[in-house]
Amino acid sequence: MHYRPMGKLGWDVSALGFGTMRFPLRGSWTEINEEQSAAMLCYAIDHGVNYIDTAWRYHDGVSEEFLGRTLTREQRAKVRLVTKSPIWLIESKTDFHHFFAKQANRLKTDTIDIYLFHAVNGERWEKIKRLKLLDEMEKLRREGRIKHIGFSFHGSPNTFNEMLDAYPWDMAQIQYNYLDTEFQATVRGLDYAHSKGVAVVVMEPLRGGKLAQHNPEIDLILQEAPIHKALVEWGLHFVMNHPGVATVLSGMSTLEQVEENIAYANSFPSGGLSTPELELIERLRHSYEKKIRVPCTSCRYCVPCPEGVEIPENLSLLNQAVWEGKTLGWMHKWYQEFESTDPYTYWHGKGAASRCTSCGECLSKCPQNIAIPDELVWVRRLFEEGLSVDQLKK
Repeated sequence: MHYRPMGKLGWDVSALGFGTMRFPLRGSWTEINEEQSAAMLCYAIDHGVNYIDTAWRYHDGVSEEFLGRTLTREQRAKVRLVTKSPIWLIESKTDFHHFFAKQANRLKTDTIDIYLFHAVNGERWEKIKRLKLLDEMEKLRREGRIKHIGFSFHGSPNTFNEMLDAYPWDMAQIQYNYLDTEFQATVRGLDYAHSKGVAVVVMEPLRGGKLAQHNPEIDLILQEAPIHKALVEWGLHFVMNHPGVATVLSGMSTLEQVEENIAYANSFPSGGLSTPELELIERLRHSYEKKIRVPCTSCRYCVPCPEGVEIPENLSLLNQAVWEGKTLGWMHKWYQEFESTDPYTYWHGKGAASRCTSCGECLSKCPQNIAIPDELVWVRRLFEEGLSVDQLKK
């Protein structure tokens, strides 16, 4: 495993970090397949991954609980364990400490290596300042309950820079990939954080798996590449190529993905990507931009919906229809199963887009700032009213 400096913190972090938002499941999002997930964690740690990222809301709390049950004392000593304060639930200093205590108990640890304010945007940054929660973070650090202080970010570039200037953060977690260099913190924000010695951790290096999807145009670009790599490898290497990136988080769902991503992290060239390689990534970026309608990463922050709409899966079907270029039969069947009462269908009782009442509750929750109700209208028109993909594109 390659290791990189963790900003100004004085220790080295594995180039690949383990994100625990997409563990394999036995059923619903809260039913982690613990046997498979434990095997994935063991393999990653045995092969040098030393950064494990979780949060209060991952698998609705089960991710933290699973890690607490699963990590042995020896494994815990080898890794930095990171979790996040659910700032949207906090209305007082008492709330802040209440949630921290529950998280430490779930993780069965006396000390959390890095504690983050989760999914900070302009509104949540104002809450942090109003409630003086950085003082409470400092208190936890003085007490030895946490070692480092940081934040994960889903706001505007101005908010990101303001935060960097307001406090000597230890680390910042941002969304960055070759489609999102001008999104949220932006590459300039990444550069600025790096210049201040802030360790930058990257999430969504593959845009929720979108940058691993093939089509004939993408395959042709890969065939013409000066160096042959898998799509996932190109995506990870683009992020690793930035000198300001400490580690790249991957939310892996199978042991095969863990094995492959570790191999890709290890294959990153010591001298960085060549000009022809960067030019090829630019071709990939242009191709994907034409095909991805909704920048949804399936983070599931928008659910549960008060009307029962299974928002991420509806948006995924919309993207897939644009990607395929036509409304395939399997997509119609999949959509119909959102409302199926048959217990043998995969989704059984999940909500179709037509349930949406445009109440707007999902809008403030979406870190990608997607106009979700508007896009659900197009899903309904596509799969219930017979709109064609060509009409959708117009």
